[in-house]
Amino acid sequence: MHLLELYRPILVGTIPIGIHVENSDLDLICEVNDIASFDALEELARAHLQQYRGYTLTRRKVDGLWRLKVNFWLEHWPVEIFAQQKPVMEQNGYRHMVIENRLLRLYGEDFRQQVIALKREGLKTEPTFANLLQLDGDPFSKLLELETWEDEQLRMLWMR
Repeated sequence: MHLLELYRPILVGTIPIGIHVENSDLDLICEVNDIASFDALEELARAHLQQYRGYTLTRRKVDGLWRLKVNFWLEHWPVEIFAQQKPVMEQNGYRHMVIENRLLRLYGEDFRQQVIALKREGLKTEPTFANLLQLDGDPFSKLLELETWEDEQLRMLWMR
């Protein structure tokens, strides 16, 4: 985290919300301000991380936004660093984690255990939530649609 501090890193995903399983990775999201920041982060990753097992780095434009993704293993943990030219709290990884945590809080321990069971079967997180809630369509965008729902609406979704 210290290495990435200029990029405002935040740990997101399953670990902070307590639904990680044996094969879960450490997901760090970062914010970059411009192309020069991307270049600097890419150079930082190469200088400090490429010696780790499984190191890969990809940089591409998706939906008009540049993104950089670095993967590697740190001891027994797979790590993914994701950077985008967007504040970390506006990035989908953070937004997904917030709504997933809210759903876990609203639906309770039985729901949490169902999520964990599906994840142990190999289902990724967002598809797991979409599956349990019977949300049709792209699970990533469907979860984001729930951000603005009131708690009562979310409770009714689970009750059906």
